[in-house]
Amino acid sequence: MPIASPEASSSQQCMNARELRIPLESFATHLASLGHTPLTVSGYLAGARHFGEWLHRTRLSPVQIDDGIVSRFASHRCSCPGGREHHGVSEKYVIRVRRFVAFLADEGIVTAPAVIAAPPVNGRVAMFQKWLRQHRGLSERTIDRHGRMVLRLLPALGDDPASYDAGLIRRVILNELQRCSRPHVKTMTTALRGYLNFLAAHGECRTGLSHAIPTVPQWNLSTLPRYLPPQDVEKLIASCDRDKPCGIRDRAILLLLVRLGLRAGDILDLTLDDIDWVAGTLRVQGKGRREIRLPLPQDAGDALIAYLENGRPRMTGAQVFLRAVAPHRPFAVSSSVSSLVRLALRRAGIKDAPTRGANLLRHSAATSLLRAGATLDTVGTVLRHRSANTTAHYAKVDVTMLGQIAQPWPGSSSC
Repeated sequence: MPIASPEASSSQQCMNARELRIPLESFATHLASLGHTPLTVSGYLAGARHFGEWLHRTRLSPVQIDDGIVSRFASHRCSCPGGREHHGVSEKYVIRVRRFVAFLADEGIVTAPAVIAAPPVNGRVAMFQKWLRQHRGLSERTIDRHGRMVLRLLPALGDDPASYDAGLIRRVILNELQRCSRPHVKTMTTALRGYLNFLAAHGECRTGLSHAIPTVPQWNLSTLPRYLPPQDVEKLIASCDRDKPCGIRDRAILLLLVRLGLRAGDILDLTLDDIDWVAGTLRVQGKGRREIRLPLPQDAGDALIAYLENGRPRMTGAQVFLRAVAPHRPFAVSSSVSSLVRLALRRAGIKDAPTRGANLLRHSAATSLLRAGATLDTVGTVLRHRSANTTAHYAKVDVTMLGQIAQPWPGSSSC
């Protein structure tokens, strides 16, 4: 892609980057390498060039640049060359300058702006997270969530684990039930149970306190699996525009979700090394760091090849799926994949979907496998369930067959 010149147009030549001219050229190359369009690069360079001109006119040296200097630039009454007469510069303009300053700091040209210190992390919680990482094999996302949930409970629990008792544990959870949904509190009890076991293992609280955590009422396997019928699944996949890079990417992701029952986190973690093209398999690392190789279906494999050849930005890095909009980086959170599914449902005109996240396609994959004749053990292996009871949830998908074996309620009239 052509790189916008730091001195691109005659109107911009009135602004001179002065001492920042050479770093400005490197900045242009850096922006282009991230996939920004020439127009976007030109906008960033215009802001950086104006900043360099203003530094020269106010007799400031680049080594003096800090956050205060940028704030002064943002509020200055502009009489710089180029016909500008404004009391200040726009917020968008300032954001571009701050990004240029961050680039200068990364290059060691200026001192990195002072970072506001994050609030101190509770020492015990930090050790708890380290324990989860070393001994429980949880993913970083789960470790982070458990830490945040324990931190939320600490003000009510107190700072002295030796004083914890069953009554306190019950009160804390029951109070949370008054403020949060049951599924959220259920996840919170899992984090607290692990924290109490960690404290007990290190002799900081009495043993067995985890048994005092009240059970959040929630019937297991009480509902039918939430899934899309096969015709809606095909409509969802067909909704992707294969003429656009983002459509090619979305189609590959949707096919992996619905053919292999992957989780959103699996999509985020998938790397180029996980694909074995010779054997036609995909390596997936699920919960508890358990790895499994799944057969790569033909249509999903073809979609992956199409994405890697025609849709994926030419960027270095091991992650398979990248953002379609510059800067081209891997997805940061699992909710990005769920948002992709939600947008696909909207494009396909599917308005009655039972849910609208990535798990909807995971459930659809399990349902399709069972209806194609796969056993529950096979489904559990593909979905990487640790408990057979979890897989048994899908035994209820054939409502017609269940109706044939259902017995009349005692005392009712015969069928």
